[in-house]
Amino acid sequence: MRCFLLVALLLSSQTVVGQERPLAFVGAKIIPIEGQVIPNGTLVVQGKRILTVGPSKEVKLPADAKRIKVKDRIIMPGLICTHSHIGGPAAADGSGPIQPGVRVLDSINVHDSGFKRALAGGLTTLNIMPGSGHLIGGRTVYVKLRFYEGQPATIEDILYRDAEGVWLGGLKMANGTNSMKGGAFPGTRGKSAFLVRQEYIKAREYQQKIERAGGDLDKLPPRDLHLETLVEAMQGKRIVHHHTHRHDDIITVLRLSKEFGFRVVLHHISEGWMVADEIAAAGVPCSIIMIDSPGGKLEARNLTLRTGKILEDAGVLTAFHNDDPILDSRYFTRSAALAVRAGMSRKAALEGLTLAGAKMLDLQDRIGSLKAGKDADFIILDGDPLSIYTKVLETWVEGRRVFNRNNPKDRLYAVGGYGAGHDQSPYYCCFDHAEQGGAR
Repeated sequence: MRCFLLVALLLSSQTVVGQERPLAFVGAKIIPIEGQVIPNGTLVVQGKRILTVGPSKEVKLPADAKRIKVKDRIIMPGLICTHSHIGGPAAADGSGPIQPGVRVLDSINVHDSGFKRALAGGLTTLNIMPGSGHLIGGRTVYVKLRFYEGQPATIEDILYRDAEGVWLGGLKMANGTNSMKGGAFPGTRGKSAFLVRQEYIKAREYQQKIERAGGDLDKLPPRDLHLETLVEAMQGKRIVHHHTHRHDDIITVLRLSKEFGFRVVLHHISEGWMVADEIAAAGVPCSIIMIDSPGGKLEARNLTLRTGKILEDAGVLTAFHNDDPILDSRYFTRSAALAVRAGMSRKAALEGLTLAGAKMLDLQDRIGSLKAGKDADFIILDGDPLSIYTKVLETWVEGRRVFNRNNPKDRLYAVGGYGAGHDQSPYYCCFDHAEQGGAR
C-alpha cells in the first residue's frame, strides 16, 4: 500500500510540472541564433522547455498562457562559457604533472558569488575547469546555473547529466610554459609531449587488458581512475579541453589528438591565427579569449583580436570564454563585440556566445539556440548584445527567472559595490552580512 501511494504521489507531481502555466514573452526582437532575427517576436515556454518561437502575428498562444510584454527588448539564448574557474575549482595537486582521474567536481563552492555575477552577465551554462598548471589536470564539469530560490544547496543541483544520470564533463589538458616547472614536472616542450604520449599508451594497454578479460572479473586489471579517464577520452566519451598558446604547441596538440583519437577543443590559442588552416584541416573547434590590454605571459604576446575573423575565414567553429576570473563574466558579450570590431561576422560572433559553445560541450540538442523543445534558457536585454551600453535585464534558466536587474539584491551583483563579493568578506561579530547583500 505504501509503495502504491508513493508511486501515485510521484505521478501526481510529474503531472503538475507538465501542466505549469505557459509564459508568453510578446513583442521582443528575438535573436534565435538558428534562423533569422525576428523583429517582433513571441517566445512561449512551459515548464523547463521552449514551446514555440516566431513572429508574434504567427504564434498562436495557449489559452492559459500568461502574457509578458517585452516590447523594445531583445531576447536571445542564455550565454555559454566553455572555460570558467568560478567556484574556486581545483583538481590535480603539485605531486605530478599528469592526474586525469582527479575530479574538479569535488572542489567547487556553489555559494561563490561569482555564480551570481555570471547570471548578471547572462551566462546560464559553464564548463568549470581546473587550472592549467598540469599537462593533464583532471575532469571538468558542465553546470547549468539553476539558482532558483533556495537553490542550489550543493554542486549536484546544477550538474548536467546524461540519460543515465551520470554527470557530464570533459578533461582538462595543457601545454606550454604553465606546466614546465622542473622537478616532477617537465622542463621542456619535448618532455611535456613525451609524458602525455607515454600516459596515453598506458591507457591504451589498460583498455586492451579490459577487452581481453571479456567480463571475467579475475582477469580484469586493478581499476585505475587515471587510465580510465584517458580511455574515455580515446573513446570519444570525454572531450579534451586543451589550454595552449604558441603555434607549435597547438600543432603538438593536433598531433597527439590524431595519434590517440581523442576529441579536442583548443582553448586560448594566442597564435592560432598562424595555423588556422591546419586547425581547420583537423576539424578541431576553438574557444578563444579576447583580451584588449597588454600583459600576461610571454607565450601569449602574439594574441590578436583578429583571431576570430581568421578562424571564421578558415572554417573553424569558434566560441568565446572568460576564463573567469581572468575576465569578468558580467561582460561576456564584450568578447563578441571586440571580435566583430576586428572583422568577425556578427552571425559567427553571436554563435560564439551561444551555439558554438554548446557544440563544444555536446549540449547543442539542449541549449545554444531558441528552438521548440530546447531548454528554456534565455536572457532579456535592453539593447543590442554587442553594444557596450546594453544591460542584461533578466536571465532565465529552465523557464524560471534567476536574475532580475530590478531586484536590488540581484542588481548588486551586476553593478558591484559593497557586499557584492560577500564570500570574501571578513566574518566579524558585528558585521551583518544580510544587510550588506551577503549570503542569503
